[in-house]
Amino acid sequence: MPDGAQWKRDGADPPGFRDARDAEDTRESGARESDTRDSDPQETDAQRRRRRAQFLRELHEAKALRDRVQPRRVKAARMRQAMRMRTFRW
Repeated sequence: MPDGAQWKRDGADPPGFRDARDAEDTRESGARESDTRDSDPQETDAQRRRRRAQFLRELHEAKALRDRVQPRRVKAARMRQAMRMRTFRW
């Protein structure tokens, strides 16, 4: 698969790609969350979703980095998955 084709197919951004708005939102939300946590123990749903989205972006980025620096592990995982799919019965 050509470089970047998987990201286009999955509708996700490639690792390391960050919108300027995302970085700005993250900085602002981080400041607001720390203030909110100190004064109000209950965080709003929007704050929780924002933190969760940031966490998932960073997790995805870390997994992509691991895949790039350990290609042998990725290939072995791909082979195991292919084997599971071949032996799977409907």
